Amino acid sequence: MLNNFNLNMGAPEAAGAAGSSQEAPRPQVEDVIVLGSGPAGWAAAIYTARANMRPLLITGNDPGGQVATTTEVENYPGFPEGILGPDLNQRFQEQAEKFGTAVEVDHVTDLDVDGPPFTVRTAGGNSYRARSIIVATGASARKLEVPGEVRLTGRGVSYCGTCDGFFFRGKEIVVVGGGDSALEEALFLTKFASKVTIVHRRDAFRAKPIAQQRVEANPKISTIWNSVVTGINGKEKVESVALKNVLTGEEREFRTDGVFVYVGHLPNSELFQGKLAMDEHGYLVTDRLMRTSVPGIFAAGEIQDPRFRQVATSVGQGVAAALEAQKYVDELAAADEDRQPLEPAIEVPAR
Repeated sequence: MLNNFNLNMGAPEAAGAAGSSQEAPRPQVEDVIVLGSGPAGWAAAIYTARANMRPLLITGNDPGGQVATTTEVENYPGFPEGILGPDLNQRFQEQAEKFGTAVEVDHVTDLDVDGPPFTVRTAGGNSYRARSIIVATGASARKLEVPGEVRLTGRGVSYCGTCDGFFFRGKEIVVVGGGDSALEEALFLTKFASKVTIVHRRDAFRAKPIAQQRVEANPKISTIWNSVVTGINGKEKVESVALKNVLTGEEREFRTDGVFVYVGHLPNSELFQGKLAMDEHGYLVTDRLMRTSVPGIFAAGEIQDPRFRQVATSVGQGVAAALEAQKYVDELAAADEDRQPLEPAIEVPAR
């Protein structure tokens, strides 16, 4: 969650390209502060650092975001042999620090959007001011919150078929959910699994008709209706799930090699309530240039992207936000020199 950030004060040694082994003091007003340390956040930090903006990145208590909990990433360009999620995140961080990103951790309690400069306050009593902000706090997969789920995450429990489906070749798996994401991922997983069983708490899917038709026509997919998962069982890996029929109350154990959960995502946007425009699901609304409803504040990655949710797309969005933040800060400096007012706030179109 956004409310739990960890801070590690100080610019990296690699940032000392100027020749000094000591860290340069932080400016009173940062050019840019990046909130979040997933792929979008690191990409934004790399690009703003290379633009000599000396970004300050606040990581959060889940460094790396969802990719850091992925066993292996095989669909990110440049790694034909695949790479472990935590290792990919570490490489992102090393590259960002190499170019001068200061990485910090603390609990963010408030963001003052009346700026620029904007003010970020933390539970540790720290207060930072910045000419621009890049929000990359991501989204968290909604959990089932049943026994065994946390313990077996990465050992058969997954929230991303695109990321982990390959590891279930020839296996029997369960998909939990009944919306578009659940059915689309169930169809995708049939490329690997020998059998996919969808568990849905209702007696009809909520997904688009075309997805329902494809699921019904796929011989690898079957459905257990009116049922919920009440537990996930296994010692070292997933071995079965406990199911309960919501109409009859009947309980039973169902053998499976894996559980893919698609009961929604929760954007980490609590801090921005009433401050930045959001859609009905809590995702920040941006335009094609990653601009939010407040000039000078940009957003990238899953905090504003409920559709793609991939490492590669988040990286691209982080890059775009960084380039636009650089342009914004340059325009601020030019306006200050000319004593000319900035352009009025942009109108961000709804999704």
